[in-house]
Amino acid sequence: MGRVMRWFVAALGVAIVGTAAGCAGPGEYVWFTQLPQEAAAANNEYIIGVGDVVSIRVLGHEEMTVRQRVRSDGRLALLLIGDVEAKGKRPSALKSELEARLKDYIVSPSVVVNVDETQPLTVLMLGEIAHPGAVPLDPDRRLVHAIALGGGLSDFASRSSIFVVRDEPKRVRIRFTYESIYRNLGGAGDFLLHRGDVVEVE
Repeated sequence: MGRVMRWFVAALGVAIVGTAAGCAGPGEYVWFTQLPQEAAAANNEYIIGVGDVVSIRVLGHEEMTVRQRVRSDGRLALLLIGDVEAKGKRPSALKSELEARLKDYIVSPSVVVNVDETQPLTVLMLGEIAHPGAVPLDPDRRLVHAIALGGGLSDFASRSSIFVVRDEPKRVRIRFTYESIYRNLGGAGDFLLHRGDVVEVE
């Protein structure tokens, strides 16, 4: 075997090993049981989406009260401060942001944010699920409910590699085991899914 051929075989071997190593694991993730407490607590709060109807009150300044549907660009229009990004935010986070921005115009502003109407929630189910695809979840947003509506796991599914992929407020892959979801260990089965979440079963 010539020098060039030996180099080609060696390079091909490295590429194959590298590819196998890349496919061997589930990538970066955090176990559900290791979620930071603030992230776990925030999971129970609704995330505003396009089409939701949101009412905003500035206490003591009723002329600033608005009730609007979140536009397709994810924004709401308010007096004094103009357009505000609402999509992907929790009501408590939007409240804090509005109070901070209104300080330039109002002394110690106090804002109340309510979501009056919500759009139907659909979650995408991928991988080794009996019936993959988009699954409507309203009104039950629990992970166990989504898996049940997807027909459960396929015969080839890994029962320790179930992931919820979430992009808001930053991208994260949350890993679960089937037993923890089925038995609701630590509240895994009651984990609430949000708009835009993807459930992956390996």
